[in-house]
Amino acid sequence: MSDGIELESVTARVFRFPLEVPVRTSFGTMRDRPAVLVEARAKDGARGLGEVWCNFPSVGAEHRARLVNKICAPLLTARSFSRPAEAFEHLTASLAVLALQTGEDGPLAQAIAGIDIALWDLAARQAGMPLNLFLGGEAVEEVGAYASGLNPDMPEKLALQRARDGHTAFKLKVGFGEETDLTNVKRLRAVLGAGVRLMVDANQAWNLETAARMADRLAEHRIDWLEEPMRADTPPEDWRALAARSPIKLAAGENIRGGNAFSTVISAGAISVIQPDLAKWGGFTGCLPVARSAIAAGRRYCPHFLGGGIGLIASLHLLAAAGGDGLLEIDSNPNPLREMMAAPFPALSDGRIIVPSEPGLGVTPDLAALAAYEIHL
Repeated sequence: MSDGIELESVTARVFRFPLEVPVRTSFGTMRDRPAVLVEARAKDGARGLGEVWCNFPSVGAEHRARLVNKICAPLLTARSFSRPAEAFEHLTASLAVLALQTGEDGPLAQAIAGIDIALWDLAARQAGMPLNLFLGGEAVEEVGAYASGLNPDMPEKLALQRARDGHTAFKLKVGFGEETDLTNVKRLRAVLGAGVRLMVDANQAWNLETAARMADRLAEHRIDWLEEPMRADTPPEDWRALAARSPIKLAAGENIRGGNAFSTVISAGAISVIQPDLAKWGGFTGCLPVARSAIAAGRRYCPHFLGGGIGLIASLHLLAAAGGDGLLEIDSNPNPLREMMAAPFPALSDGRIIVPSEPGLGVTPDLAALAAYEIHL
């Protein structure tokens, strides 16, 4: 990559898969699965792929794709960059005032994140290296994974399907009423057994007192971590108070944005499991330093991700590059945009998933199969 990156084009496309069974969270319901795929093409013919977070609201996918195509792309093709991080810094600085003017710092950060993923993929392909090694990680063949997004409606049914697929750890959506949540945890423990790892995700549903009470009630079921029990903007003193009272480790990060914000959270010590989403903020440029800082501070790094296949494989490479004993989040709900965007999809068995060894992300979208789900802008 000695000659740097000269981009010919940066293009985003939208895909949407309708769900037979909606995905429920404590703050809303997903009736389809969108994905924004980014492709960056260099003048030397190299290309890279990225993905922009776009789950909520469902109309947001098209908007984020247009931010990539109309706002970000011209800033990238107008000049060259020595490395992906320089492009990330250029976009972030160039769009800072626009983010303030529009109040859309989140969507713009997500567009930049997806582009950053694509540029790192492009650079790693140019270098002929798998992304986890290109990022400076050690050679690893596989990492741990878990089945995420178990709905509150008969979660044991889907969990058993994923157990047959090779998963040994599971995360349940909670925040639907105390008795419903506890009943679902009991059912999962009964059908999965005492040996599996079980986590819960409240999606910011509770206040401090409810979160502390639920942590006490959930603890007897051997929960690995309690994710986003309170709003991400809850004052630090409340997080510290909850950590002091909770017998379960706390997890958060998908709704934290910015290196300084993560540094504050990591140093505070209340959150034990740090979960940045590289398609929502930071890409590799922002999230790899966060992951390494978390591990160095004795925290656990577990990337958050819920979307299509490119973002998932990017999260896999980031986890492999960062090291530690973190787990990759894999949505348990059916979503062909996951496998179609990332072919060949890595094999999973006994709770571990293979790290692709081909250059860059090591996967390629099946565009012919994806054509049925594309939304033309």
